[in-house]
Order: sequence, then structure tokens, then C-alpha cells
Amino acid sequence: MGAMLLRIVGVLLLLSALALPLAQAPDRPVETLVQRWAPPPSELIDLDGQLVHLRDEGPRADPVPLVLLHGISASLHTWEGWAKALRGQRRVISLDLPGFGLTGPWTGRYAGRPYSAQASAEFVRDLLDRLGVQRFVVAGNSLGGEVAWQLALLLPQRAQGLILVDAAGYDFSPGSVPLGWRLATLPVFDWLGQHLLPRPLVTQGLLAVYADPAKVSEALVDRYFELTLREGNRAALAQRLRQRELGRDAARIASLRLPTLILWGGQDHLIAPEFGQRFADDIPGSRLVLFDQLGHVPQEEDAAQSVAPVKMFLGL
Repeated sequence: MGAMLLRIVGVLLLLSALALPLAQAPDRPVETLVQRWAPPPSELIDLDGQLVHLRDEGPRADPVPLVLLHGISASLHTWEGWAKALRGQRRVISLDLPGFGLTGPWTGRYAGRPYSAQASAEFVRDLLDRLGVQRFVVAGNSLGGEVAWQLALLLPQRAQGLILVDAAGYDFSPGSVPLGWRLATLPVFDWLGQHLLPRPLVTQGLLAVYADPAKVSEALVDRYFELTLREGNRAALAQRLRQRELGRDAARIASLRLPTLILWGGQDHLIAPEFGQRFADDIPGSRLVLFDQLGHVPQEEDAAQSVAPVKMFLGL
């Protein structure tokens, strides 16, 4: 029995060694990713030493722009469908949050900050100040949803509306966590995780947040895969996941006092729909819309369906 076990282990080690070159994926300098992932109307600006990838679309005269904030491991590209539907009538600002997309990890005067929702909200405030935006409606998905409501609390006189899309904020036990996120929290994977990235791991992560696996295309996997390789992003993700304190500021949600729309995928297995109802119960006057056949990223999985209530909320 012992000899058989040793032979099995030996075969597994051999297979792992053969597969290792296929999984090698070193960090890529941001310059090598810009041409493909930041075509117009993308902009790259310097905010006190922090590179920021953003898109500022639609009429600049709009007095109350819509600000869009993505979730973990995503980028501003997740909002392309919404931006296309809204930019004819509203100014739409989307950005890659620090540690993700082309913005990358904290640098400049922000270097050393924690990867918390509150720190990200303060960063978005600074960016809005740079853009001269005084009043705004903010929307966020998942982690971006938590950043959105933190921003609304940080700037109560400037935030005119809040849109939460499968948002984080409460303490919860995820029903389906992408394997890559789980591995990123383990110290033993610190070095390996920054040098290896099997493409199937990215595919598995997307299948975990989409309700319809047929919509997880090769082009979609390409985008998530390549932007994860942006220099410093994997290290930032590991730091963020280890630093997170689920529900730390949940008691503050009930103090929100602004028009709020809550959108949730009925097939969300990461943050269950019950938390959409909890947001609705805690925020006076809010409205909850459930998309029965969508998952954790409804704005990306079905932009047309998910943006319809947004247009009503914005009076369009």
C-alpha cells in the first residue's frame, strides 16, 4: 500500500512539473497592457503619484455625473454596457480602483495605505475633486458597492443618489468563493501567486459569479486574465483579502439618507440575495430589484436588463 501511494505521489509531482511552465505568468508592466485595454475614451492620469485609469464619457455639463465602481478582480470594463446606454444623456465616470486593472497598487502619496473600502472611498473623493465633480450619483458592484456607500457617508452633501449592485458591507459566509481568491489568502502562495496564473483559475472565478456559463467567453477570460497580470495587482489582491474585516462598518449602513436603488442577481452564490433585502431594510426609502436569472455581476452579465431600473432611477 505504501509503495502504491509513493508511486501515485510521484506521478502527481511529475505531472505538476510538466504543467508548471504552462501556468507561468509573471507580472506585466502597465505599459504593455495600455494599447489593448485603454483605447479611447480611456485616460491615464497622475493623481499625486498614483496612476489612474478612468473613462469620463457623456455631456460634461451634466451637474450630477454617475460614478461607477467595480468589484474585486474586475475593472472599469465591467460597466461598458451601462456606459453605452447612459452616456448619451448623462456624464458617466468609471475607473479602475487601486489594486485592480491598469490603476494598479497604491503608489505616490497613497503608498502604504490599507486596501480597505474606506481608503478606496477617500481615493475616489480625491479623484472627483481633481475632476471638479461636486455632486454625483455613485453606483458600485460587490466591493465597489461597499466603496460606494462608504463614499456616500464620507460626502453626504455631495452624494445625490446611491446604486448598490450585489454590494458588500455585511458580515457573510460566501456560498461560492472563486478558488483564486481562497489561494490568495494563504501565505504559502505569496510568491507562487505572483508568478503563476493558470488560465483555468480565471475561468473558474468567472463561472462562480455568472449565472449563465455560456456567457463566460474567451474574450471575457482574456480581459480578466491579462489585467490580473498588471504589475503589483496580485500582491495587492492578496493583501486586500487578508486585511478585510467583513461587516466592520455594517452598523453605519442604516445611517444612509439618500435616494437608493438596490439591484441583485437572484443567482448570486457569492453574496446571497438575502443581503439585498437587508440593505433595503436598513436604508429608508430604498428600492430593491431582483434579477432572477442573473448572478453576482448583473451589470456585466446582462447590461440591458440591469440598466433599465437605473434609467428610471435617474429619471431618463
